[in-house]
Amino acid sequence: MPALSPAKPQRRPVVPVRKSRAIFLHYLPQTGMDAYLKQVHDATPMQLIEVERQGVDVAFITDLSKRMEIPEQRLFSYLRIPKATAQRKKANNAIVGGQAGQTALGMARLAAMAQDMVKESTHPGAQGFDAVRWLGLWIERPQAALDGQRPADLLDTPTGVDLVARLLGAMQSGAYQ
Repeated sequence: MPALSPAKPQRRPVVPVRKSRAIFLHYLPQTGMDAYLKQVHDATPMQLIEVERQGVDVAFITDLSKRMEIPEQRLFSYLRIPKATAQRKKANNAIVGGQAGQTALGMARLAAMAQDMVKESTHPGAQGFDAVRWLGLWIERPQAALDGQRPADLLDTPTGVDLVARLLGAMQSGAYQ
């Protein structure tokens, strides 16, 4: 009988282990709206994807409505969140996920973009100008470049947010006034 050779150990495929990174952006009311908008502005695409997956803190939405001077319920309606759901999320300090969370993140990105526009402006009136408040007024006005629609009515889709962002960019460059 032939001698049995020891069986070769089975090799397991090497699976790269993804090291965990602190990529989730948190809204902390005590640090303020501007600090969060800066985090969103400076975030990598992977960090933004993680926020889109995890959701946005309802406190951010509440504080954003105050800063934009948009009634809270109207802002929740832009996010397509029913009144009862909005009240429940607020009462529980919950995370707003899914499409509503992505829309809230889109609004944060637009607010950060508006702040950048003001920061880069050489106009004397730019000093002390509240770009987030201005954005709140602007998104509620019909825009000819959007076929007469209000930017707020387009923010519930990624394409709508992109279209509004491009319009803001065109305004910044002077291509649209």
